[in-house]
Amino acid sequence: MSHLPAPLNRLPFPVIGSPLFIISNPKLVIAQCIAGVVGAMPALNARPAEQLEDWLIEITEALAAYNQAHPDQPAAPFAINQIVHKSNDRLEHDMALCVKYQVPIIITSLGAREDINAAAHSYGGVVLHDVINNKHAHKAIEKGADGLIAVAAGAGGHAGLKSPFALIQEIRQWFDGPLVLSGAIASGDAVLAAQACGADFAYIGSAFIATEEARAAQDYKQAIVDSNSDDIVYSNLFTGVHGNYLAPSIRNAGLDPEHLPESDPSKMNFGGDKSRAWKDIWGCGQGIGAVTKIQSTADFVAQLKREYASARARLLARNYA
Repeated sequence: MSHLPAPLNRLPFPVIGSPLFIISNPKLVIAQCIAGVVGAMPALNARPAEQLEDWLIEITEALAAYNQAHPDQPAAPFAINQIVHKSNDRLEHDMALCVKYQVPIIITSLGAREDINAAAHSYGGVVLHDVINNKHAHKAIEKGADGLIAVAAGAGGHAGLKSPFALIQEIRQWFDGPLVLSGAIASGDAVLAAQACGADFAYIGSAFIATEEARAAQDYKQAIVDSNSDDIVYSNLFTGVHGNYLAPSIRNAGLDPEHLPESDPSKMNFGGDKSRAWKDIWGCGQGIGAVTKIQSTADFVAQLKREYASARARLLARNYA
């Protein structure tokens, strides 16, 4: 069993909602945490930058009020995602606010920096770092990350190509800290499977886009309900980094999803005014075949919990567990 530091050692349910660029907002984060899963949001979703402080106040006050009213069933902690890439000129500003409001979990992506990790540790925060291979995992831990998010094949948005079995196995050969698995997870069965592979938590993103609280266009939510893994396209055209996207949105933009050119990785664009991702080109993972309706976050998490319990019961009945 992994050594899990607070606040990861007391999660009501082993799921972390992945930070959804543009889509995650305080409303979704609060709903996720109250439902019992970690709610997460990219700092860059707050625009202008000054809005981030307002959002952190809103989230921390709402969760504090909920916990005071429900001391026996407190909400899960929340996380803020920081893009640790040279193109992010807000990083120091946004991280200073995370320190000020003592964000419990910091999720770092596209680069690892010791000073960012140290800033989170200064108040007892935990840092989880996105990785797509074992090499990057080693570097993240060497620079002070507390845990890893293994972004395997099939994950929505920027994703790797490694099988979750291979990626988790290689990391677990040397790392016994917090480990999260990302990649095509959208059901309670898949959450249990992630744990069976050796992960502590499942990372779920695309399925949360189709919730009532998500700040996504209704057409986007419905496209997730109507689509499955055959409708996912892997391309680096839109940001310079390979990721998974919904084919219908690519067609709607006047492009052929089966014949997309390669982009120059040195010209990364993570959602600036000139970027078509993620506003017009919709990121999505391969697990969306499990998403059959638009519903509230509370109802979706309750569904996950039922499916998880049912999957565990089936294994026990078959004498596999």
